[in-house]
Amino acid sequence: MEIFTERKKPSRRALLGRWVSRVVVLVAILFSGVMLGSGIEPEQIDNGTANLPTDAESAQAARLQESLGTAEFTPAIVVFDRGGEQLTAADRRAVATKVEELGSLAAPGQQVFPVFAEDGEAAFIGVPLATDTPEEELEEPITAIRDLSAKDLPDGLEASTTGGPAFIVDLSKVFDGADVRLLITTAGVVALLLLITYRSPWLWLVPLSVVGVADQVAAAMVAVGTQVFPFATDGASVGITSVLVFGAGTNYALLLIARYREELRQVEDRYAAMRIALSQAAPAILASSGTVVLALLCLGFADNPTSRNIGFGGAIGIVVAVVYALVVLPAAMTLFGRRLFWPFVPEVGQPEPTETGVWSKVAATVTKRPVLVSVVGLLALVVLALPLTGVKTGLSQTEQFRATPESVTGQEVLAEHFPAGSSQPTSVLTSSADADDVRRVVADVDGVQQVDDGGSEGDTSVLTVVLTADPASDAAFDTVEGIREAAQGVDPDALVGGPDAESLDARDAASRDQALIIPLILVVVLLVLLALLRSIVAAVLLVATVVATFAASLGASWWAFTHWFGFPALDLSVPLLSFLFLVALGVDYNIFLTTRAKEEAEEHDTTRAISIALAVTGGVITSAGILLAAVFTVLGVLPLITLTQIGVIVGFGVLLDTLLVRSVLVPALVALLGRRFWWPGHLSRSDHPVTRS
Repeated sequence: MEIFTERKKPSRRALLGRWVSRVVVLVAILFSGVMLGSGIEPEQIDNGTANLPTDAESAQAARLQESLGTAEFTPAIVVFDRGGEQLTAADRRAVATKVEELGSLAAPGQQVFPVFAEDGEAAFIGVPLATDTPEEELEEPITAIRDLSAKDLPDGLEASTTGGPAFIVDLSKVFDGADVRLLITTAGVVALLLLITYRSPWLWLVPLSVVGVADQVAAAMVAVGTQVFPFATDGASVGITSVLVFGAGTNYALLLIARYREELRQVEDRYAAMRIALSQAAPAILASSGTVVLALLCLGFADNPTSRNIGFGGAIGIVVAVVYALVVLPAAMTLFGRRLFWPFVPEVGQPEPTETGVWSKVAATVTKRPVLVSVVGLLALVVLALPLTGVKTGLSQTEQFRATPESVTGQEVLAEHFPAGSSQPTSVLTSSADADDVRRVVADVDGVQQVDDGGSEGDTSVLTVVLTADPASDAAFDTVEGIREAAQGVDPDALVGGPDAESLDARDAASRDQALIIPLILVVVLLVLLALLRSIVAAVLLVATVVATFAASLGASWWAFTHWFGFPALDLSVPLLSFLFLVALGVDYNIFLTTRAKEEAEEHDTTRAISIALAVTGGVITSAGILLAAVFTVLGVLPLITLTQIGVIVGFGVLLDTLLVRSVLVPALVALLGRRFWWPGHLSRSDHPVTRS
């Protein structure tokens, strides 16, 4: 039984041939070398308000404070305690000594200040630092403060440094060497899985080398992009872009190499075989990569600049990955001939192993009982999605890390003995004429500990407000909203800023982004599928399955986060980014499957066509899905909860899509619908000629 359609004639337009392939590889090496040696540095985010929309109230407040000169300094807070015991006289003398010693580390012209808790169990010293100090320069003074404050303390007295500058330093340390760790771990995972997939001692080196170089070129291209377009980078966006390039690039390589090996069993000339493989695989690869790029570009409409940065950087990375996969990889593969596949060298006339392989048996089983399989598959997705009813979003500042850095420890101690907002007060900017009335109404807001004069300039006064709630907690957000309502009831032009207000505005921006971007991504994916398959039914069905996969993955992951990981909530950015990656990347496998089914449907009925498509693509798509899932899971090497959550949700979702939805549920639904799956295209018409077997 022959399951393949007539081979297409090789395209002469492909950049392939004995000498052409060598030239392409040489040009790629030279271009890559130029990009890697360019030394162009990307624009980076280096302050808190960079994560806010420019029109957010807290961002406006920060800009106004900067122009007034009233926000020039922010304190690092050194907390001293004995684990709940009373401070001794020696402890108090030690704190006084530290005040003198730490004075040399404060910003010029600023004084350090000690504060003792009313319960007598703790004290803290505020060390003012310049607000405009770049992130990369904060580590030195924070390290010096930590070293000096912990030196020569009485036995049992503990010191920990917290506050805004300390949190910034601890967060930046998460990404120290992150590029190298991610690159080494990702490359190792990809190498292992490619070695298992191809069972060849050297074949895996070619796609890994091409994708690895593409990853570094993509990083350079992103740096160039930040100099030309209005976006920047940070540790998270760089890591995610690298994962996207490795994951997507290797997926495209797997699909192309599988088609190439298939053609080598039909065609003697390796260049002709690659031309045919490229002409057959390129449309699906371009459609899938185009879907991912367009979905990432949808983030350009986000209010949150961080989301926009991930979108633009990721789009550039995917474009680089697909160029290297469709131009450089084919040329590199043909340089080495058939021996590259040793010890399983494909020869002309060999039977296609997928014809009688495990996926052909799966296809036969699934399409034989489409109703039962469809019902069971849908029920499985529903069960996995049930935990969604309890999902919580929003992590406080102390909940951002998987490990517990010193800034978190210090904040927890501070919250036990002082108003929790002492380390990061909220600012209220109002007209000087209304300052007294605003101070009075703000002081009456639930959750406000105290209101102090923060200085004035011209007609504007600044009030410093200490909250009782933990920073960036729901209680703190409620208090900030209460402060805004009270202050603006007196002065409609009053602005409320500070770290808690910035976190609140970031949360609101994330909610607006989800409401806008998620439907936009769905429309983009739907339009791409409509253009590719020319079928409304197929496009809607495939979009519905990837959305169901996302819901099931998010629900199952949330259950794991609460029962296994102990995470209190999802980070604000996680639902949107996980949806983007799962829908855009998940639809890839459906594109690979259904484009092959459409190709086979020209010669066979729909059930036979989807069976052939699953039999032929099942192995390579499963390998690609496992590899992509593993690559996203690599994000867990960084001790930041946000990236761990994205890695787990996307990794599990890709496996779910690969092993259940694409390989079982979609073929069953296609078999159930029959030719109606292709409606209103010509394949849906009863007079379409097919060869039934």
